[in-house]
Amino acid sequence: MAQSSPRPGAATGTPGPRSGKVTIRDVAVRAGVSVATVSRVLAGNYPTSAAARAKVLRAVKDLDYVIDGRARALAGTGPKTVAVIVRSVDSAFYAEVAQGVEQEAAARGRLCMVCSHGGDEARELALVQMMREQRSEFVVLVGGSIEDDGYRARLGEYAQGLAAAGSRLVLCGRPAPDPDMPVLVVEYDNEAGAYAVVSHLLAAGHRDILFLGTIPGHSTVEPRIAGYRRALADHGLPPSAERIAGLGLGREFGYGEMRRILGECGGRPEFTAVFAGDDQAAAGAMAALRERGLRVPVDMSVVGYNNDDLAQDLNPPLTTVNIPAYELGRESVRLALAEEAANPGGPRALAQTRHLLGTHTVLRESVAPPRKGWA
Repeated sequence: MAQSSPRPGAATGTPGPRSGKVTIRDVAVRAGVSVATVSRVLAGNYPTSAAARAKVLRAVKDLDYVIDGRARALAGTGPKTVAVIVRSVDSAFYAEVAQGVEQEAAARGRLCMVCSHGGDEARELALVQMMREQRSEFVVLVGGSIEDDGYRARLGEYAQGLAAAGSRLVLCGRPAPDPDMPVLVVEYDNEAGAYAVVSHLLAAGHRDILFLGTIPGHSTVEPRIAGYRRALADHGLPPSAERIAGLGLGREFGYGEMRRILGECGGRPEFTAVFAGDDQAAAGAMAALRERGLRVPVDMSVVGYNNDDLAQDLNPPLTTVNIPAYELGRESVRLALAEEAANPGGPRALAQTRHLLGTHTVLRESVAPPRKGWA
């Protein structure tokens, strides 16, 4: 009479694969070694015999054992991770920064976690805290925000906590809200970019220039308004020459606000050029101008900011300011790791350090000298 074969491991006392979660103890029993030996083999930083290592790795494979990455991170034995927190993953600027962080981190043997907060500042701060709990080597916080006293205080607490734990908060593409906050700042010359592109309009002969798209107190928009104002002043125009309109950014905002303005003036605005707060707003404004029969740049010059991919595909192609988004991401990783290498194993520097990358104007076909009156 034929006998059924014993289930895997029944005759030897070693467990076979099972449907439940396999533990490190299961691996130790299967390999015939202690739990401590399995732990040493998996950590890879303790001496073990070749025979023990081979048994453990075979057991891991047979049981399809998955190492608890979070536990290894807490113990300091797992792969090092970095985190990048962005507003959204479908924005060209944020995507390029995140790509720069990820690729530089990968080149340096790090894993990269990408998180998005969708413009919710409470979630943004919660993600910073979460990444601290995950023992991220450093946390890259990308882009601007409206910063009230409560936001600044909580961000400062998290920055202090990260630094004390040997990590670092990196503010990427944004200034620090407090000069004493212990952060690494990697930003671009936002105000200089606005100054340069407005100066280009002024050099073309424009004196009535509309700034389209404000967000009061926003750390990204305010420097652009400052650059706009400084360019007007340096070209001898009085404060009364400022024309600032609209609350918002993006294509929908630019389209709607320009339609409103053109409707109020009967399609014959007093300004001759538009400096939009970002390229998306510029695209929306150009669509509204086109609907009213106004030609860019014959009837109205338009410039933007960011140098998104769409800028070169607009009709006409858009003159704009290039932000080194990819390089911002790469530099954030490079500089954070350089700081760590300068002080291995100890708390990060509690002082704030700042690195500034340049911007430049990308000249395309959306600017021409102002026309002389309306036909």
